[in-house]
Amino acid sequence: MSAVLVVDDDPYLLRALRITLQAHGYEVSTAEDGRSALLQARQGPPSVVILDLGLPDLDGTAVIRELRGWSSVPVLVLSARHGSEDKVQALDAGADDYITKPFGLDELLARLRALLRRSIEPDHQAVVSTENFTVDLGKRRVIRDGQDVRLTPTEWNMLQVLVRNPEKLITQQQLLSEVWGPAYAKETNYLRVYMAQLRRKLEPDTANPRHLLTEAGIGYRFMP
Repeated sequence: MSAVLVVDDDPYLLRALRITLQAHGYEVSTAEDGRSALLQARQGPPSVVILDLGLPDLDGTAVIRELRGWSSVPVLVLSARHGSEDKVQALDAGADDYITKPFGLDELLARLRALLRRSIEPDHQAVVSTENFTVDLGKRRVIRDGQDVRLTPTEWNMLQVLVRNPEKLITQQQLLSEVWGPAYAKETNYLRVYMAQLRRKLEPDTANPRHLLTEAGIGYRFMP
């Protein structure tokens, strides 16, 4: 049974989500502030975290950043903040997906299932090497010239989708949905920005990339 930690300062929403998720077979724990959530996540690591950004003690992005210091548990942000800047900040901090309030229950459950599927992929120990860098999917590390390459959570998520599918063309929509969520399937400007950042960090010649290739107007391809 998958364990879900729900973090929100609205007691009515916490109660409703507890009842609903338990009815769908999840084991549910709740927290009303960031510190309590972090403590619970350490004491009994959940399978996935549903997190509100507007908490009374810590902003949700701060909770994500602290959590990412020692855990790769999937985080689904559930927030009343609709601005794209808030969404980008949460995703860059390490969130895996984002839903705005009010939300549909079916969508929430579908997002949860998708996050749980990704978190139990069997190739978590794979190491992929190229002439210029090595990606350790299990340890979430990238090494170039014997040194660790520091990637943001979003850069890492984008890279690992490509690396898990060597030589396969990943469409823009697929990559956006995997990294940012289905609601971002048309935000192709995100891809250009983050691909440029990855190439600066990993490619020997950013003007003529050898490993992170663009198929114009279609998507991207990783060549080992």
